[in-house]
Amino acid sequence: MTDRSIRAPRGRAALPHAPVRARSLTTAAAATAAVAMLATGCGKSHSPAPSGDKAAPSTGKLPQATTYTTLKGLGQDAADAAADGTVAHPKAAVPVSATAGGPPVAVLPSTQLGGPTWVPVVETKPGWERVLLPSRPNRSTGWIPTGKVGLETAHSPYQIKVDDSARTLTLTRSGHRVGSWTVAVGAAKTPTPIGRTFLLASLAPAKKTFSPLILPVGAHSETLDTFGGGPGTVAFHGWPSVSVFGKAVTHGCVRVPADALKKLSEVPLGTPVVVTA
Repeated sequence: MTDRSIRAPRGRAALPHAPVRARSLTTAAAATAAVAMLATGCGKSHSPAPSGDKAAPSTGKLPQATTYTTLKGLGQDAADAAADGTVAHPKAAVPVSATAGGPPVAVLPSTQLGGPTWVPVVETKPGWERVLLPSRPNRSTGWIPTGKVGLETAHSPYQIKVDDSARTLTLTRSGHRVGSWTVAVGAAKTPTPIGRTFLLASLAPAKKTFSPLILPVGAHSETLDTFGGGPGTVAFHGWPSVSVFGKAVTHGCVRVPADALKKLSEVPLGTPVVVTA
């Protein structure tokens, strides 16, 4: 979500999976989509939302689980639901259900914002995985089948943690700290959303702007419906002035120093992001 002109304000442990080689995961840098105008709220795009992958015939006209949509009838991520780093990528559009074995209520496409869809797995049952979704409302989850849809799974050893009150970002790999940085977070009226989300995509502006890379996450502003023509998607991005770091001044995004952005660009898509108050 950009930090420029505001538009339309509005008032269980997962079962272990066999590790997959790191090169099978798509990092944020490798998934970079060079676009003329950014599709997330971090840019000034006035383009319509991309349609994403076509749903399988059996899913009919179900809504797609993308950063542009609001989904109904799905569960919320539980604060005590642990995740073991398992991330999932549907090789084709896959139905999403509110319960394991239940009827589909949405479709998760295989791509998001020009790159592959990778989502964190927060719970598993035989034949099903419960995943975090990139749609509104924040922390939405759904169950996707694992048996017939060509679902690829991998393991991300990383975790990104943002401490909103301390205004810090900490990146860990296999429990060991890679780095910690002072960052800028959302202002009081446009806070950075609290809770667990994930690294959704990577966007490289076609023209020079406030950041060489923008890393959207699967969460949205809680106070803005849209921003700069985008859907209010929160993101990590750089900023030309270091004076903002340590302050609560953004419209929900997390502005990070250049070295932090470089490290984040090396993190696989789907990696969990936890924002604490």
